[in-house]
Amino acid sequence: MFKIKVLGAGSIGNHLSNASRAMGWDVDLCDIDAAALERTRTQIYPSRYGQWDEGIRLFESKDAPKGGYDLIFIGTPPDWHVPLALEAVKEKPRAILVEKPFCTPDMKDAQALFDAAAAAGVAVFTGYDHVVGKASETFSEIVTSGRLGTVETLDVEFREFWGGIFSAHPWLSGPGDTYLGYWKRGGGASGEHSHAINLWQHFAHEIGAGRVTQVQASMDFVSDGHVDYDKLCLLHLTTESGLVGRVVQDVVTNPPRKWARLQASNGYAEWQCGFKPGVDAVFEGGAQGQSAEHLFAKTRPDDFIQELRHIEAALSSDPTESSLSIACGLETMLVVAAAHKSVHENRTVTIDYTAGYTEAALK
Repeated sequence: MFKIKVLGAGSIGNHLSNASRAMGWDVDLCDIDAAALERTRTQIYPSRYGQWDEGIRLFESKDAPKGGYDLIFIGTPPDWHVPLALEAVKEKPRAILVEKPFCTPDMKDAQALFDAAAAAGVAVFTGYDHVVGKASETFSEIVTSGRLGTVETLDVEFREFWGGIFSAHPWLSGPGDTYLGYWKRGGGASGEHSHAINLWQHFAHEIGAGRVTQVQASMDFVSDGHVDYDKLCLLHLTTESGLVGRVVQDVVTNPPRKWARLQASNGYAEWQCGFKPGVDAVFEGGAQGQSAEHLFAKTRPDDFIQELRHIEAALSSDPTESSLSIACGLETMLVVAAAHKSVHENRTVTIDYTAGYTEAALK
């Protein structure tokens, strides 16, 4: 049985604590704010999962135990992810899970974390859980089967009004109360909905198209002297093999659309998160009009349980081969960083992976 420490008692911290308990693991949940811990115990956790779990131990961060954990989960705002992960490496857990987006767009200390974790023998994962869902696995099976023919293009969209986030965090009055309202802190559409970039990269890897090497971006910013975030992020991407495709992320679309489509010479595959309430879907169509539909019933807690099952399995094999590996998370952050550079310099940006996970990789 694993022993878990969760840093951050917000929405993600509650989900990861609940999923860990569903796995039968011991959980210590920590936060710098005693009020956040009390809110978790009396409001968030009972309202989501039926009742508070007395098996979860609560600690203010200053009093939290150090060492002796199998896994440390970091579910804080993204501008704290890397600093806390660097500290967590020193505790020598088997693995660390960093919620998305992995870091801030300036890539500060991302390479230092990568190197420190590797030197310490600590596996690091990232919280882009959609890529390990059952729908994504089926989509990958279809597009790698060869029956669709030559791949032509790949599109992914995560278009979702972020009012749902604030409904889940009623103590927040809007994006200005949190990192979400500041792209430099990892917020805005480019950071919060970077699941789309990550999913595009994942499917590109699955079909052998390689890593993203060129990024051309357009963004629509909200900047009023208080908040400064992109409400719309449009990306055109090119990979090492020459695959060209598109990613769209926004925080305004309602009802939401979380969708992917791969078009090939003999057919297509589509992925839909939330095709209908409690159901994800994958559709396959052939050039002769034949079609297939695959439906996957799930709840929101199921997403995190599936993620932890994947991590448990990865730790029994090679964590660097996981689709949730630190390398995958940092490849996504390089695209986010390249997108902002593309917008602010009004040009296409090339990613040079030989320069590591740093701003210097953006040419």
